[in-house]
Amino acid sequence: PPLRLRPMCEADLDAVLAVERAAYPHPWSEAIFADCLRVGYCCWVGEIERDIVAHGIMSVAVGECHIFNLCVHPRCQRLGLGRRMLRHLLSLALKRQATTAFLEVRASNASARALYAAEGFCEIGTRRNYYPAGKGREDATVLARELVSV
Repeated sequence: PPLRLRPMCEADLDAVLAVERAAYPHPWSEAIFADCLRVGYCCWVGEIERDIVAHGIMSVAVGECHIFNLCVHPRCQRLGLGRRMLRHLLSLALKRQATTAFLEVRASNASARALYAAEGFCEIGTRRNYYPAGKGREDATVLARELVSV
């Protein structure tokens, strides 16, 4: 489906929260998204026919980018939308002179880990008990990749 990417704005927060809540058992809060917008992180949404179905949040500083959140509504997953958002964020990071990208992913999130591996990310570590889980906490796998212009 045709995905239109554009910068996120405060008026998008209700729709972004709906996607976040549909996709994750432990979603980010509205306050977290508002703070990301306030501090000037790269905050993007993906729309299909004016419906927000994806979002991505990233910071870029000192030659590094960190992808904090990459989310696609469950009804739109496995259509390549997450890959498009990821590539878009990495392209923006490269334009801002980032040379390395980092992110964390739930150890149990096999589909996200497969996407990141296919896009050149390699495992560099583990953050123990990083994510809230149904019973206690879950580890995060830390991934990185170099960014090079093509």
